[in-house]
Amino acid sequence: MTPHNASGPSRWSDLDRPPLNATALRRGLLHEGGLWTSVDVVQRTGSTNSDLVARAGAAEEGAVLVAEEQTAGRGRLDRRWTAPPRSGLFFSVLLRPAEVPLERWGWLPLLTGVAVATGLSRAAGVDTALKWPNDLLVTVGGEERKAGGILAERAGEGGVVVGVGLNVTLRADELPVPQAGSLELADAVSTDRDTLLRSVLRSLETWYDRWRAAGGDPVTSTLQETYAAGCATLGRQVRAELPGDRALVGEAVAIDGDGRLVVATAEGTREAVGAGDIVHLRPA
Repeated sequence: MTPHNASGPSRWSDLDRPPLNATALRRGLLHEGGLWTSVDVVQRTGSTNSDLVARAGAAEEGAVLVAEEQTAGRGRLDRRWTAPPRSGLFFSVLLRPAEVPLERWGWLPLLTGVAVATGLSRAAGVDTALKWPNDLLVTVGGEERKAGGILAERAGEGGVVVGVGLNVTLRADELPVPQAGSLELADAVSTDRDTLLRSVLRSLETWYDRWRAAGGDPVTSTLQETYAAGCATLGRQVRAELPGDRALVGEAVAIDGDGRLVVATAEGTREAVGAGDIVHLRPA
């Protein structure tokens, strides 16, 4: 029998999806000298990114905001991102990389992708590939599926909020589109969201500290090399849908020093793409 109360379903009404344990998360993540300074878990919000951007002025670097349910989550190009309560990880973090020149801040979404993939590999046993610039791909039935995404937004002077949305226990009949995926559908060895979140945030702290210590240099920090190694876009034929209704078709051949995707066209030209929608056409 499904438990309920007068105010609606109990927070335990889906026993396959227990709530996050905020106390245990704080105990595991907050320590003297560490990056993370606060961890707040809310039951429901429109967008953790919007909330954290709004409070960035009063928040310390390393603030983490997690939602059990997001009703107005946004991906790139203002696409909506919604999922059933407690079926995924929806969180944002506040970073202030003062030691890093502004022109290198564009690496933050890519750094987050590397950190998430590394953390999930350890905690979920899932091979997560990165689709440039900020999609997280898993393999379901031999097919690449999008299971998550990353969105970075400026937060006042000197701050960046990076948000991550990740489908964890979504079942096939709950997917927003047939091409989507989840860790459960990718046969993850664990879908315990507390464990996954701790692993991802520890990985993010490690990568962020390394990048910051290198002054944001993507070579010295090994970020450029590591991102390229895990990037499913490289070596593929792609169509880049660029601002101004322009499209560029060719092979994705490299990630340059600014984190841009370098596309080689059939005409023999190379163009670095800094923003736009990328469609994987077929293996090169």
